[in-house]
Amino acid sequence: MSLAESWADPGRVRRYRERVLTERARLRSAFADPEGHQRAVLADLLEFNSGTEYGKRHGFGAIRTLDDYRKAVPVQTYADLEPWIERAAAGETGVLTADQPAVFFTSSGSTGAHKKIPVTPRFMRTTFFPFYYAAWAPLIEHFPDVLQHPGAVLNLKHDPLAAPPTTASGRPHVGASQVDFGERFGEPLSAEPGTGAPWATLPVPVEAGEHLEKMYLRLRLAVENDVRCVIGINPAMVAALPYQLNLWWPRIVKEIRDGTLGGHPHGAPDPERAAALDRLAERHGTVRPSHIWPRMRAIFCWTTGLARLYLPRLREQFGPGVTVLPAPVAASEGPVGVALDRHPSAGSLVVTASVYEFADADEDLAPDTATLGPHELEPGRDYHVVFSHVGGLYRYAVGDVVRVVDHDGGVPRLEYTGRGNRSDHAGERLRDAQVVRAVETALRAGGLELHNVACRVDRSRYEFAVAPRTPWNDEERERFTARLDDALRGESAGYRQARDGNRLGAPSLLCLDADAFLRDWQRTVAVGTRPTQVKDRLFRQDPEQWARLTEGTPTSNEPLGRNEP
Repeated sequence: MSLAESWADPGRVRRYRERVLTERARLRSAFADPEGHQRAVLADLLEFNSGTEYGKRHGFGAIRTLDDYRKAVPVQTYADLEPWIERAAAGETGVLTADQPAVFFTSSGSTGAHKKIPVTPRFMRTTFFPFYYAAWAPLIEHFPDVLQHPGAVLNLKHDPLAAPPTTASGRPHVGASQVDFGERFGEPLSAEPGTGAPWATLPVPVEAGEHLEKMYLRLRLAVENDVRCVIGINPAMVAALPYQLNLWWPRIVKEIRDGTLGGHPHGAPDPERAAALDRLAERHGTVRPSHIWPRMRAIFCWTTGLARLYLPRLREQFGPGVTVLPAPVAASEGPVGVALDRHPSAGSLVVTASVYEFADADEDLAPDTATLGPHELEPGRDYHVVFSHVGGLYRYAVGDVVRVVDHDGGVPRLEYTGRGNRSDHAGERLRDAQVVRAVETALRAGGLELHNVACRVDRSRYEFAVAPRTPWNDEERERFTARLDDALRGESAGYRQARDGNRLGAPSLLCLDADAFLRDWQRTVAVGTRPTQVKDRLFRQDPEQWARLTEGTPTSNEPLGRNEP
């Protein structure tokens, strides 16, 4: 049975719903004894992998407690584990894990280099699938009509490959959204909503690396369906959708009129539908998702980081009653938090998936960094995430920073705030989260809104490029820049000291047109980067990338003359 047929089967949909809600209930029940579950996860990964080369070298067989484990295994990054991972990718057995990786997930990380994340059957069964099913519970519970028919969900991240790239051992090296979990791991129910849509497997030929063309073809087909939900995970993909609708609208309408798809015959010509779409665009002067899909109910994507600045207004383009549900706090390497209700940003720690440790986000991580347990986390604080799981990642610093929102049901609820890397030109040590909060404070104080923002250090001052939602006048620009400077001082002691010591000048502002970041996103995808990996990036120090983003923009405003070096 094809995915389209399975998603059209009421019995399959019922079983999927039951599995999703059951996994959420199991996770909630685990919150009654989170520390006990953490001890069980540690004991399992140690016992299962004690006979591996890594396990023998680090004495897994003799470890009994988390303190023992901390002494035996340092905090480490991908670079530390990479030699071990490469050996496994080449086909060597018993290196990091007792079972062989069945696939290697790609992850671009903060440097853009493609990592190889080992994915073993045991990891999928004990760590991944329980959290993965539970993540869909709020959507399935509160918006059941998104499963009404296979074409009700536009899953922007679903991108199956007929011939995936492989490692030296022949294992697929692909993104998580490119793996058929049913075929690879024997989990037929694991196919996501939207994977049975008419555009999930494109019916016309297109090269694997032609990502923009694939996005166009899916959008062209989706326009003729009753879409109720958009799944993006990466919010930049969701933000691109209204832009792409308008960019490709003439081509979409022509192909519907002609009965073609990407220039290939597809269905019967439909001049009446094409004429109606033309009138729709003329009536509104623009094309919004809400015009095409008036019964849209929900968007599923990350709601924090830079997205928190633009998602409220973006949501309105999809419809006045549309709900944005937060995707899990997770990476290709493993899960951290999952939203079990309709909280707008935070997810509960997945205590059954990994052993979790945390460290103050303002401190640098080192192999011997002292870490905290989940029960020691304080609401309103930012932390580095370090996790260990049976899939071969041990005391792994994933590079993400989370903020503790509260404790609910016995475990912390966390929201992703950004990557852990810093911008540090003069001792300011600025993190993503600090700058995003400062920008948000400065916007709110002046009643301003924007589509996106980036920054760099130029001539010992921070230059901010913003795409205002509506034009800002000179006074608004000056006030925003001054408020931003003050807010950065409040967020970071290092920034405040660098400004007071004249090591940093006052920030400057460069106002771009409304579509500048969307054009930059399109160009990045056009040169071959998968859309799921083209994420919002705040710090952009690369001169070529900055020039590409800001090309055609007038010279930035003069900075305010306060404490100039």
